[in-house]
Amino acid sequence: QDFSRLRAQCLSQGLLFEDATFPAHISSIGPNLLPEDKLHQIQWKRPTELQRNPYLVVEGVSRFDIIQGEIGDCWMLAALGSLTLRKQFLENVLPKDQGFQDDYAGIFHFRFWQYGDWVDVVIDDQLPFLNGRYLSVHPRTSNEFWPSLLEKAYAKLRGSYQNLHGGFLSDALVDLTGGVQVQFPLKDPPPDLEEILKAADRSQCLMGCSTSSQLKRNIELRNGIVQGHAYTVTGAVKIRYKNGWKHIIRIWNPWGHGEWKGSWSD
Repeated sequence: QDFSRLRAQCLSQGLLFEDATFPAHISSIGPNLLPEDKLHQIQWKRPTELQRNPYLVVEGVSRFDIIQGEIGDCWMLAALGSLTLRKQFLENVLPKDQGFQDDYAGIFHFRFWQYGDWVDVVIDDQLPFLNGRYLSVHPRTSNEFWPSLLEKAYAKLRGSYQNLHGGFLSDALVDLTGGVQVQFPLKDPPPDLEEILKAADRSQCLMGCSTSSQLKRNIELRNGIVQGHAYTVTGAVKIRYKNGWKHIIRIWNPWGHGEWKGSWSD
């Protein structure tokens, strides 16, 4: 789909774009994400129906704009949180030639790396709601819509919102950058893992980490860490402490709440 051509067509006809290839329909959600009765209760709304003055981006893009919705796509949102720290990569994914202020026609596009090439994914801006709440990721600022629309484009790329429910952080990092990913198992880490992380942070690499779980649901441990969840690594430093050195790693939770409660916490 050619974004510029489709937008020009909609503007000339005075219509808002409706994407027949990823429609505002149960088929775009997927059959198994929700019980059937709830699937039929889903409503689709455009940002212009939700807010008087919607914006794609308000005062720059930040990981704090993101609050995970009902879909279990923390793996993708943790990668997205990492992307917001590296503005030079973000521009590939989030083209600047769009918004709600100029030439708005209900159409947006985002780019993802697939099989050695940047693929342009066009969507309409109808978002799924269940009982008046976002089914998808929702913005911390009520009139900022880049997280929800980017997530919708990624759902389209993957076939449905259901296909975002569970996945690998490493896959999302590659899809958002075209980079090469390296993984370190924390059960058997390399002896110099802290130095690797520090060097990676200095080199502006994107980083994430995840906890394992055999259960289908997330469980928050007493120390604040969630089992079966993905996080963004937002910093790695070595500081002087007492008579030696301490390595500290900072992580961000895509839920938008819930944090580490052990040593070095708030």
